[in-house]
Amino acid sequence: MTRKRKAGAVGVLVLACLVTAGIAAAQVSGPSSTARSLAASGCQLNSAGDKIKHVVYLQFDNTHYARDNQSVASDLEQMPHLLDFLKSNGTLFTNDHTVLISHTAGGILSTQTGLYPDRHGITVSNSYYYFPPSKIPAFSSAFKYWTDKVDDTTGTNDPLPNMVTDQKVTPAPWVPFTRAGCDFGAISLANIELENTGTGPFGDMSQAFGTGSPEWNDAVASNAAPSGTAARASALTDYVGIAIHCAQGGGICASNATNVANSRPDRLLDETGGYLGYSALYGAKYVNPAICAVPGASCQTVGGLKAVNSTAGDPVTDPFGRPGFPGFDGALAKNTLGYLAQM
Repeated sequence: MTRKRKAGAVGVLVLACLVTAGIAAAQVSGPSSTARSLAASGCQLNSAGDKIKHVVYLQFDNTHYARDNQSVASDLEQMPHLLDFLKSNGTLFTNDHTVLISHTAGGILSTQTGLYPDRHGITVSNSYYYFPPSKIPAFSSAFKYWTDKVDDTTGTNDPLPNMVTDQKVTPAPWVPFTRAGCDFGAISLANIELENTGTGPFGDMSQAFGTGSPEWNDAVASNAAPSGTAARASALTDYVGIAIHCAQGGGICASNATNVANSRPDRLLDETGGYLGYSALYGAKYVNPAICAVPGASCQTVGGLKAVNSTAGDPVTDPFGRPGFPGFDGALAKNTLGYLAQM
């Protein structure tokens, strides 16, 4: 699978405080005072006066404030509504520089971790070569789930993590928030969700669901289907690109029996202090029913499946009309922000 990004496409994560039993407090219509009180008791962000209930992070790829050519308006200058919003509602910090080597994966992962690429492992992106024992360079994508290995096929040619800090998996950005009782949802943001439908011993599907699981078998069948068909796209649509890392105590993963059945262990073996007992919902197949069950959610049913609505009111689907992840090229702002509104 080739991963591409459109300039200005948005990757989204949202940290949603809890109302009851892990239901996200962020409603499109705005939560009631009761909901806000319950949210504060579940998700403890410890802001001044307890005024911050949600943290929303938007990632714009290749969207510049400074001009590359002084006679040509910059990216943000050509997006005046966005630029005015940023300047009018906060502080726009422009004394900035890109990471080296500057590319999609390296830049996004640096903003997520606060680390330069030499400290989070993705020094060259969006792909790189590494040297196995044979000394013949081998290819690796930078886009893999957070805990994947450099060699995600056999694990022997290079056993270190793709996201590596001091020989261990780089600390995950969702951990401080889930430990604080907050659910952490994301769509189309580098390496926080499953990035591929790999079914090898260390592929994303194997790591998240286990070899031989129903989801793994779905991916095997999907990967074997003819290219350009709905069957070939189905595993990507169902399992890739969307995830919720659930709060300590279960969060939305424990809000009802369906979510409990659909959640899987959120394995982070190298986290300082340990990270046992946490769960996650991987993929739209399991995220959609969870967030669409929240009262007031903007969803609809398409082909018997729950679909999250985009900000334009259309169901977010793949190119074949199946509800779920629209593909990396289909992760337009209206789709990612539609998911954000429900998370």
